Amino acid sequence: MIQTRVFKVSDLQADEIIRLARAVECGAVAVLPTDTVYGIGTGAYQEESIHSIYALKKRPATSPLQLLAGNSAQVRQAAIFGPQAEKLATCFWPGALTMILPPAPAGKSLARGFAGLGFRVPGNPFLVQFLQAMSVPMACTSANLHGQAVITDEKILLDTFDGKVDYIFLSGTLSPQASSVVDLMADPLLLREGAISRATLEQTLGVPLRVK
Repeated sequence: MIQTRVFKVSDLQADEIIRLARAVECGAVAVLPTDTVYGIGTGAYQEESIHSIYALKKRPATSPLQLLAGNSAQVRQAAIFGPQAEKLATCFWPGALTMILPPAPAGKSLARGFAGLGFRVPGNPFLVQFLQAMSVPMACTSANLHGQAVITDEKILLDTFDGKVDYIFLSGTLSPQASSVVDLMADPLLLREGAISRATLEQTLGVPLRVK
């Protein structure tokens, strides 16, 4: 069993956030609040820690993890940004939108056999500060067992993950609404309609979205 350290987001100072973020960058596994649901993540290049997240969630290897970044400049280091991505990023980042983007040369290893990279710049102020203290993106997924409901209650979160991850960051009860997901690898494809509606996304892009 892991000795989990639990923090209340409101109690953390800037220097503590930097120190903890760098530990996650180097492979510590953390449960954190996002602007949608609680997530579980680690440094994007930490293969052993990423495998442990898959095992902890009982998540199939055919389901890629999302990548979270502190700003769009961090995303551009790993992914190719076309005009459609620029439009969506300008309107909805930071926020509840995930874009599937072609990997740039520096980001190909992050794809882990998948065609694209799923990136989001979240709107949660604490998480953005945390991510900006990291020099690499965070590989992240929702903090729940695969196929089960997302966890929004702090007590259930602690019961589920205490002793199984390095850090838990508590920030009260969150909204259970997930991000919208748009695939920009070819013609825009809506993979999931979440916090941002299909109509709003189509209005921003100026083209209709195909739907999976």
